[in-house]
Amino acid sequence: MTTTANSIPTVENGATVFIPLNKLKKHPKNARKTPHSEASIEAKAASIAAKGILQNLVVEPELDAAGEPTGGYLVTIGEGRRLAQMLRVKRKEIKKTEPIRCVIDTANDAAEISLDENVTRENLHPADEYERFRELSENHGWGAEEIAARFGVSPHVVKQRMRLGAVSPKLLQAYRDGELTLDQLMAFAITDDHARQEHVYQNLSYNRDPSIIRRDLTKMNVAATDRRAVFVGAQAYAEAGGNIIRDLFTEDRGGFFEDPALLDRLAIEKLEWVAAEVQEAEGWKWTAAYLDFPHAHGMHRVYPHSVELSEADAASYDAAQDELERLTAEWEDADIDLPSEVDARFAELEAEIERINALRHAYDPDEIARGGVFVVVAHDGQARIERGFIRAEDEAPEPEAVEDGETVIDGVRVNGDGEIIDGDEQDGEGDHVPASEPEEEDAGDDGKPLPDSLIRDLTAHRTLGLRLALGEQPDMALIAVIHTLAAQTFYKGGGEAHCLEIRPTSNYLAAHADGIEDTAAAKMLADRHAGWAADMPCDVADLWGFVAGLDYASLMALLAHCASLTVNAVKLPWETSKRRAHETADKLATAVTLDMTAHWTPTVRAYLGRVTKAHILAAVREALGDEAAERIADMKKPAMAETAEQLLAGTGWLPPVLRTERPEAFATDADVMAPEAQSDDHFVVAAE
Repeated sequence: MTTTANSIPTVENGATVFIPLNKLKKHPKNARKTPHSEASIEAKAASIAAKGILQNLVVEPELDAAGEPTGGYLVTIGEGRRLAQMLRVKRKEIKKTEPIRCVIDTANDAAEISLDENVTRENLHPADEYERFRELSENHGWGAEEIAARFGVSPHVVKQRMRLGAVSPKLLQAYRDGELTLDQLMAFAITDDHARQEHVYQNLSYNRDPSIIRRDLTKMNVAATDRRAVFVGAQAYAEAGGNIIRDLFTEDRGGFFEDPALLDRLAIEKLEWVAAEVQEAEGWKWTAAYLDFPHAHGMHRVYPHSVELSEADAASYDAAQDELERLTAEWEDADIDLPSEVDARFAELEAEIERINALRHAYDPDEIARGGVFVVVAHDGQARIERGFIRAEDEAPEPEAVEDGETVIDGVRVNGDGEIIDGDEQDGEGDHVPASEPEEEDAGDDGKPLPDSLIRDLTAHRTLGLRLALGEQPDMALIAVIHTLAAQTFYKGGGEAHCLEIRPTSNYLAAHADGIEDTAAAKMLADRHAGWAADMPCDVADLWGFVAGLDYASLMALLAHCASLTVNAVKLPWETSKRRAHETADKLATAVTLDMTAHWTPTVRAYLGRVTKAHILAAVREALGDEAAERIADMKKPAMAETAEQLLAGTGWLPPVLRTERPEAFATDADVMAPEAQSDDHFVVAAE
């Protein structure tokens, strides 16, 4: 029998009645003393709103001290559902008098049946829950948002449960049977390829750490942080039919691109598009697109050179600079944010100044007509455009020197002024016509050159004089040394354009560390080199005047750059005689306060995957303490290396070989001996 509690004087035990919500109260004997969580009440409210109350509340009439009914009812079973309906009243979804279907129970002890409801039941196995969520989506066509609204959970939780429900049935059964943990099942859920999941599962060793499972499932994929993935972009990859694997249970930093071949093709196509635009805009003879820069290209490279601005550009630059300075002076003391129109004008002026500054350097048109461009994917996922490479067959012919200041270019004799020698001196077949007979001996020997032995003798004396004079003029010696280094650093054949027997050499680092030339540090060095190369005169014959004309700061900066390219601190096992050179490299690192944390991090590829477990544990222990090291001590090496990479990220830890000793100036007082305590053969040079 179903009725309304207010319509009858007495309600029998076991009767089903509808009671106004505001007449229901929590029973004092309810077994649950810990309050329901907000999430639980939210979930019940969402479920009731979508499906109604699926289970009746169990209540008993409330009695006053005299044993008389008060008109209210105490909820013995279903307090969570009552609170959910109260939440819906607060949200104005229902009225406070909403009738609630209840069952009257006056026969059982309220405390016992409240406890019974929570004890004599068994939760649904998680695997069954995951599968049912997946089926809701497949059978009803509901998305995660709608399912989440019907169950009062977040869409992310729904997606996680649906992803777990989509794992291979064989693995779900293994989870039910206790052969897989939930963490391991979540690791398998990174992909929905059942064949791959089952293959990895069958080939797992006794070490079933989730990181091993994820690594094995994604080792053929490309991380979204890879420079190729950043360059192509997730949207373009997906539009081309590519699938991105997402890990809903750990931080995956954008997931994994499942099809490396497709990703490479898209990257090459985008590079070729960029290359075509560069060629069309700038007129280079050729362009080539590569994923990685072809360091073994073997080509000569040219750089842009300084050019004079046109009168119009120079006037525009001065006008923009003057207006920028005026606006800066006008608004530099303002306490308020810049008005949008002023901020926009600042941006326009800065862009105009940058545009005109770019016109101050340009490639020679002849070099553009003979040269080409490489377009590659940079370390940061941007297009890297490297210009000015000349193939061997496109090199300009070297002039052949002949006597009396004449040269031969492409078989044509040219005098010192660049004029073609009179054609009467050649016959029609191009054979040289013999000159007239030499004059008689009595005509004199005015045109006869000095003997070679005498020239050698005289220039030896001149060399001695130059050595003596240069050693007395340090400023000029500095210019001569820098000129010698720059000639060989920036010019093809520059080794013959100086008179100091100084030969800078530069070790090819890519032969020792794979990928080093595609790092951020290598790009910074290349940019610095290109900046200097752009300032150099086109002809090495003009280099002396360029170097001699530099101010002192620029002169020292050029010296520092040229010297930096000769640094070699690479340790090779067979070079046992270079101990002192490596000690000097350590002192140099201290002097320049080298901080390798800006250029290197301990990743699996760079370090952790190439050392023993003992070294990995030592690194974690040193950076984070014994507890962190103990947590990974029982892992297999691959899992240990990957976990250590995450743990060491941001700690600034470096292996000893990359560390820089602190300069003496930063040592504590206790680290420095008092001057009187030092022996006579030690001294300290104060920093200037």
